[in-house]
Amino acid sequence: MSLSRNQVKHVAKLANLPLTPQEEEKYSEQLSKILDYIDQLNSVDTSGVEPTFNVSGQENMMSEDKLGDCTISQEDTLSNTPKEERGFFVTKGVFEG
Repeated sequence: MSLSRNQVKHVAKLANLPLTPQEEEKYSEQLSKILDYIDQLNSVDTSGVEPTFNVSGQENMMSEDKLGDCTISQEDTLSNTPKEERGFFVTKGVFEG
């Protein structure tokens, strides 16, 4: 399966990716090779193969939630911050220019 440059242009436009004509050609070739490989994988007969969801056999180890002493003073909390003001962390503004 091959993708045309117009199809690559369309996908790039949807993703808001500006591409040069050289990049369009390059990605058209690369994506076509990927789709060809996927077609090749889809042609393999897997009817006798059971689906595998976890190849390692490991399972999640869950521990019981327990309440513990989780108090920490404000002074200790702020002890490693580079900048603090009136008991609060001071960070760089997100919307500042």
